[in-house]
Amino acid sequence: MHGTRGSERERASGGRRRRRWAGAASIAGIGAVVVMMTAPAASAAPSAHARASVHRASGSTFNACEVTDTGGIHDESFNQAAYDGMLKAAKADTSIKTHYLSSKAVTTYVPFITTFLHSNCGIIVTVGYDMATATLKAAEQNPTQKFAIVDNTYTTTHTNLLALHYDTNQDAFLGGYLAAAMSASKINGLKTGTVGTFGGQNIPTVDVYMDGWVAGVYYYNKVNHAHIKALGWTPKPGSKPGSLEGQGLFTNTFTDEGKGFDDGTTLMSQGADIIFPVAGDVGLGAARAVKDKGKGYAMEWVDTDGCLLAKAYCSLFITTVQKGIEASVEHAVLSAAKGTFKGGQYTGTLKNGGVALAPYHDWASKIPSKVKKAINAMKKKIEKGKLCTSAICWAKYAAS
Repeated sequence: MHGTRGSERERASGGRRRRRWAGAASIAGIGAVVVMMTAPAASAAPSAHARASVHRASGSTFNACEVTDTGGIHDESFNQAAYDGMLKAAKADTSIKTHYLSSKAVTTYVPFITTFLHSNCGIIVTVGYDMATATLKAAEQNPTQKFAIVDNTYTTTHTNLLALHYDTNQDAFLGGYLAAAMSASKINGLKTGTVGTFGGQNIPTVDVYMDGWVAGVYYYNKVNHAHIKALGWTPKPGSKPGSLEGQGLFTNTFTDEGKGFDDGTTLMSQGADIIFPVAGDVGLGAARAVKDKGKGYAMEWVDTDGCLLAKAYCSLFITTVQKGIEASVEHAVLSAAKGTFKGGQYTGTLKNGGVALAPYHDWASKIPSKVKKAINAMKKKIEKGKLCTSAICWAKYAAS
């Protein structure tokens, strides 16, 4: 089970990965090779090849460089979505050439950032909460170098560092409501009245999803006088979104799909018929577990539309609770290339389109119209600030 990671991802993408990254190399051009590295040991320096491949670009070329988190560039989640945003920027402006270094361990964050600091990068994009310290330190020590980080906020702002943050508790709330409604619907074999979630790591950018999702389940109970159970995460009543105040189920990895399979199986054995993994690549293991169970089980995906990134499992995905990573990274890269880049913080919300539920795809005809209408109405309330979507209100909803 735990040894199937590479082949499982290949099956999930239906061969799409080979086509996607062949295209990425052609966009980067012969003079700017897209870099993919296996992480060296903690004491090893980045290779000369990694440095040289970026230095080949010259003249008017603008180099956009990404250092991934440990999920890697092919995680069917936020690392891949960030790179897709860079590719879109390169398509919009052909002077932009894209490069990446794919982390396999946290020990490579600093050396990989350092590699790009010496590689004529117009902007360095880092990905994930775990890279926050390394990115901030590099930005402070290199004030003329532009940085953007996906999925993080800072208490202070810097003119050369843009933090891309997403209020995913908002669309997760809609996803939790939808999961509860479908588990109660008895449609497509769903019938247990129990749903479940698990996370990759107990960190704010994961917990904020789970906070909103569980709150949405209990809001469904409140307004429909129902009793749907939510497994896998119990926020602390009154806690702030992403505060780490709660208890739940975590794989403690974003790369081991076998653990995703195990946690998905555990939740289903406890009665959950809809699984929501907030774990990047690990979620593919849960998808395999759900697919193995067959009719009567389904999923919601996270970050980027699962039907586009993991096509083999599209029939399982009721929706994806997604964040606008591609669009925000594309904007950051284009603004850096055009000289209009501004540091600070961008926050994606339902109102500005920075977070959203993905299309329902295969489930579009299965979701009752009254549920769709309820979700649309809730979305409008959230945009107007008239509906609480986080753990702050979880206890109130749960007590109803």
